[in-house]
Amino acid sequence: MNILFASSEVAPFIKTGGLADVAGSLPQALVRMGHDVRVILPLYERVGQEWRDQMTYLQNYNVHLAWRTPYCGLFELQKDGVTYYFIDNEYYFKRWDVYGHFDDAERYAFFSRAVIETPGHVGFWPDVIHCNDWQTALVPIYLLEERTRVPELQNAKSVFTIHNIEYQGRYGRDLLVDLFGLSNGYFNEGMLAYFGDINLMKGAICASDYVTTVSPTYAEELRYDFYAHGLAGVVANNAHKIRGILNGIDVERYDPWHDKRLPKAYNAKQLKGKKDCKAALQEMAGLERNPDAPVIGCVSRLVSHKGFDLVVDAIHDIMGTGAQVVVLGTGEWRYEEAFRNAAWQYPGRFSAQIMYSDAFSNAIYSGADLFLMPSVAEPCGLSQMIAMRYGTLPVVRETGGLRDSVQPWNEFTGEGTGFSFANIEKGDMMWVLSQAVELYKNDPKAWKKLQQNAMTADFSWDHSAGQYAEVYGWVTGK
Repeated sequence: MNILFASSEVAPFIKTGGLADVAGSLPQALVRMGHDVRVILPLYERVGQEWRDQMTYLQNYNVHLAWRTPYCGLFELQKDGVTYYFIDNEYYFKRWDVYGHFDDAERYAFFSRAVIETPGHVGFWPDVIHCNDWQTALVPIYLLEERTRVPELQNAKSVFTIHNIEYQGRYGRDLLVDLFGLSNGYFNEGMLAYFGDINLMKGAICASDYVTTVSPTYAEELRYDFYAHGLAGVVANNAHKIRGILNGIDVERYDPWHDKRLPKAYNAKQLKGKKDCKAALQEMAGLERNPDAPVIGCVSRLVSHKGFDLVVDAIHDIMGTGAQVVVLGTGEWRYEEAFRNAAWQYPGRFSAQIMYSDAFSNAIYSGADLFLMPSVAEPCGLSQMIAMRYGTLPVVRETGGLRDSVQPWNEFTGEGTGFSFANIEKGDMMWVLSQAVELYKNDPKAWKKLQQNAMTADFSWDHSAGQYAEVYGWVTGK
């Protein structure tokens, strides 16, 4: 099957979040299944020179965007069996920040038009165009019109994945014709209309042949206003074509037995090396070198929907368990200050690393004993899966992909891969976190069994890719 995968970011070329990891791993898994996969993404300024040196310039053409015909350069790179197309336009993409510009609507409308027009220039006949989040939400809508105009698109079907429904691409109605080049019918008949504005994600949900979310539980949660951010009705009306598929992770990259960044390798059968990783983390974070104190790690954006109100309210309770804590991330000032103050109050026991560091995050995944992730909402989450690969047991709230990926500890059977709680409540979180700390201190045999369960859980992309292949088969009939 021919698959064109469109994403605004793709690892390892450009990454700001989990979308890039999915766009970097899923196509490779599909290639291993025998599909012809082409990935298309913008050529941002931040794409490194090491990747640019491997690119081949193919051609350039003018994209048709309403009354505009902006330049589009096309570069190609082959990697791990996947063909990557980079869309070049320096006016739109030669900017250091990937998102957050005043003209993001125009930038990604241009990219969406390039996604639609590129197959005709390279002679690629996609069976499926797989789009991701609001930045490519216009693609399924443009495809409705261009199927009859571009021979290469005549049999193409569209699949749209919601990675985070909170970001929907909502703009004023005046952009519909002048910027997006669409007729007023798309608004008057309701596909894009949303309380007087245009909502691109709503349009993609309605226009796509199939819609997926990044976990089964998230697909169910989107039926409720609390999680759907105003689109619960749209989700309900399209429920017949919505399915949740849990994301995977790159199990080769996140492998403590072969990870060269670790001070000592270890695996589920030989866990001794994790003690060295813990000692290295304590030194790196400025924590006391105490092998008996459980280390609670947290790697996240410091924002409210990640559950940090619970964590801030419970800081003194957490420290009262005798655990050490290391927090890595940036975000809202109130959380950053709260964690800085905690580090001042509990020197050698609380470490606040208010920054982003890949090396530090890797040290936390491998060196911590527990990984705290009390999200209010979490479409999928990858951190808890990565932590489990390194034998660091997650403590999560039962939402979205956290519920689907973490099996809570059963004290009677010894089953489980972590710890979980249901209510958005400090007391519930502390009850479970205290249980975890006590298990670590008092029952090393049960703790080791949980670590082994977590490390051997299958979070590879192969299973998820198979489910996506099923979706492609349903929409194409192949």
